[in-house]
Amino acid sequence: MTYITSWEEFAKAAERLYQADPVKCRFVVKYRHCDGKLVLKVTDDQVCLQYRTEHAQDVKKLEKLNSLMMRLMATKQA
Repeated sequence: MTYITSWEEFAKAAERLYQADPVKCRFVVKYRHCDGKLVLKVTDDQVCLQYRTEHAQDVKKLEKLNSLMMRLMATKQA
């Protein structure tokens, strides 16, 4: 599996993937303390988007994306 290198590209693609089919979309966050790596994965079993980072500054970006995803999940889509 390949990783998206640009945060902005990953965040926009993750939002589009969720909005395309909210029922099938999954958002996974994995942190490995021994490696100091944070891996984000968004998938709908057809498309898999991944982003990997070792920078502590990216945690704020993760919080922002997580907030956006929760907001999208909480609003009803007709």
